[in-house]
Amino acid sequence: MSTELPFKLKNAEIFHNKAFVGGEWIESKSGKRFDVYDPGNGKVWATAPDCSAEDTDAAVQASHDAFLSFRKTNPKTRAQTLLKWDALIRENRDDLAQIITYETGKPLAESQGEIEYALGFTWWFAGEAERVQGTIQVPSAPNRRVFTVKQPLGVAVALVPWNFPIAMVLRKAGAALAAGCTLIVKPSPETPLSVLSLAYLAEKAGFPKGVFSVLPTSLENTPPLSESLCRHPLVKKVTFTGSTRVGKLVAKLCSDGLKKVTLELGGNCPFLVFDDADLDQAATQLLALKWRHAGQACITANRVYVQSGVYKKFTDILAEKTRALVVGHGTKEGTTMGPVTTPRSLDKAEAQVADAEKHGGKIVLGGKKLHGMKGYDGYFFEPTLITGAKKDMLIAQEETFAPIMALFEFDTEEEAVKQANDTSMGLASYFFTKNIDRTWRLLENLEAGMIGMNTGNASAAESPFGGIKESGYGKESGKEVAINEYLITKTGTLTLSDHY
Repeated sequence: MSTELPFKLKNAEIFHNKAFVGGEWIESKSGKRFDVYDPGNGKVWATAPDCSAEDTDAAVQASHDAFLSFRKTNPKTRAQTLLKWDALIRENRDDLAQIITYETGKPLAESQGEIEYALGFTWWFAGEAERVQGTIQVPSAPNRRVFTVKQPLGVAVALVPWNFPIAMVLRKAGAALAAGCTLIVKPSPETPLSVLSLAYLAEKAGFPKGVFSVLPTSLENTPPLSESLCRHPLVKKVTFTGSTRVGKLVAKLCSDGLKKVTLELGGNCPFLVFDDADLDQAATQLLALKWRHAGQACITANRVYVQSGVYKKFTDILAEKTRALVVGHGTKEGTTMGPVTTPRSLDKAEAQVADAEKHGGKIVLGGKKLHGMKGYDGYFFEPTLITGAKKDMLIAQEETFAPIMALFEFDTEEEAVKQANDTSMGLASYFFTKNIDRTWRLLENLEAGMIGMNTGNASAAESPFGGIKESGYGKESGKEVAINEYLITKTGTLTLSDHY
């Protein structure tokens, strides 16, 4: 497809800038397109079709028609096609990484890391496709047998965010396609092109027409398109990753049709460091978790609680390591932290820093946006370290999604647990300690769906991913749990003859 790109691809065929519906590359019905920006310089580098609610019915109908045959395919065939998709993504990972970096701003090394993480899902769910099993049992009533069979739900819709566009799609698509469902992806307006590249590779892998579709859309048309997908009677499942505010709206829309919903929502994740922790280990894990993609991850450490005995020492370690970061365009050699993805994030970061200072916080490092300064045309913000954080600060009450780290001081374990749980969110919690008794207590007492115990990296294809409280419900990835989100259980009861 001919288009002028600011980078060179090894495989030019991988780049597509049209919607993918029913196995065809098409424009939106309106014919309108929207701009895609490079966060590293704030410039438009591509465009995509601006699909709207009027594009929904054709996409869903094509997906439903495909489902009627795809649901009957042999699980081994589905597994083999998933593995072929996996292989093609691996072959084209350098090109995919380029596209991800120009869409999100993250350094190329992080884009490569995202792809490696994402491939865990295609590989894992290829195996799960052949492990969907029913049951048979002898009930209490005489001369009866009870069977259960698992069957795919139908057309599924994935509403995905911009921070990990490949990983969030493959985590959902891997489970849906392994189960025998068809999938329509509505990517974020910031990152449609990496997802369209996945669609091209899915087509080359051999998925039948209509099994995997992509409807790109602008920020303006995202709400009406998403609502129309959620309300369509042929859509049986909606999986959403994003903010709690929007997740609640998605749940309400789907409730009218009693559709099955998985919600992976916001996080306000605590990170606890105790006096007996290995401080270098804790700092290394924290910085990898916090500065990845400039702090733009739902599971990043949002509130860092450090026990008073090591508070100053730990602060010094963090400051020294943070000073070594190199902020720049994601494709520039040596860059270790890129920009935030949207200019909205700059405004929020500035507001949180100003609020922290107002409430007595001390800015140890950073604190200012670099956007507009010489050499920083994109949406750049300094990696920022704040001490003296308090619970009444904005930074304690809301997800940051920017490179800002706030340190809270605590004295006792009970105090730390109370503060950590003092949030409506419950996605992930992290702690570092060498006390085995405390480890068990924290595992049970921290209110989160995922607990990192002496680690800041707990997400993997084999691990169930999901939160509690207002961080959502349902699980993605993990054995049996995730694929069951795309299956129904049908019960059959057989009465035997008296002569059995």
